[in-house]
Amino acid sequence: MTQRVPFPFSAIVGQDEMKLAILVAAVDPGIGGVLAFGDRGTGKSTTIRALAALLPEIPVVEGCPYRCDPGDDRTLCEDCRARKARGPLTARMAPVPVVDLPLGATEDRVVGALDIQRALASGEKAFEPGLLARANRGFLYIDEANLLEDHLVDLLLDVAASGENLVEREGLSIRHPARFVLVGSGNPEEGELRPQLLDRFGLSVEVRTPEDLPTRVEVIRRRDAYDRDPTGFAARWAGAEAELRGRLVAAREGLAQVVVPDAAYETAAKLCLALGTDGLRGELTLIRAARALAALEGRGEVGDAELRRVAPPALRHRLRRNPLDEAVAGTRVERAIQDLFGP
Repeated sequence: MTQRVPFPFSAIVGQDEMKLAILVAAVDPGIGGVLAFGDRGTGKSTTIRALAALLPEIPVVEGCPYRCDPGDDRTLCEDCRARKARGPLTARMAPVPVVDLPLGATEDRVVGALDIQRALASGEKAFEPGLLARANRGFLYIDEANLLEDHLVDLLLDVAASGENLVEREGLSIRHPARFVLVGSGNPEEGELRPQLLDRFGLSVEVRTPEDLPTRVEVIRRRDAYDRDPTGFAARWAGAEAELRGRLVAAREGLAQVVVPDAAYETAAKLCLALGTDGLRGELTLIRAARALAALEGRGEVGDAELRRVAPPALRHRLRRNPLDEAVAGTRVERAIQDLFGP
């Protein structure tokens, strides 16, 4: 069966904050993933798959279930290390993986478990990799993340932060790389994530149905054109996709060279102090996201413009509830931004 051509990322209309957050997280996966909360049918899953298709293929070790990077000895799994000790690794190019985590998934399916068939057939204790192994070096997408069991969300966030999955059960002790961008989506009407889990996501965006007529019409027009001729529609956007792909690659390569001046650190701290965020994760995420945005836009230094643009998704989900202020989190962040930076 032929796989359908993904909708081009460059052709997505509106949802600018979500697109910006996902691009920034793709430049620096260490930011900690993206949580997109909002209305159904607003293109959340389409945007994730479009970005993965936009990214250039990656080199992987042939036959490795974790898609290890043959050029990075630090992240090789134990099997690839052993193979490399015997000789050069065979590499191939593969697309960036996008793995869906269904709501009913068990912990064994997520982290991996004993291969029962091999155990019964030969008595051999072998590891059957789970969804975390498939998502290595790609994206792990959780639709309706607010409905996922808390212990699974905790587990996913811990693995996403460490970059490794450790499985110790049924006589097995396996450690393998699991570096991925965690993307969650959901509808707040169906329940909220616990505050401590919200804080662990790097960026949080609000996704709304477009309310102006021209935008709605353009969304419908492009989606209809894509549904009628996916290949032709993708071809018309190939130039824009190539340009954005080049920007992403250049941003990843130049990220380490982006300078963060002392003034930017001070501004980030002032903003978080004004909002009363707990801990220092807000400042750290704000700085990393601003640095990634500067790299994406070809600038060599983080300034107020970058901090201002990434502050809402970096901070709105880290605010303590204030019984004396009924304003929603996004409004409170915007108000603090205007007080600090001016209108």
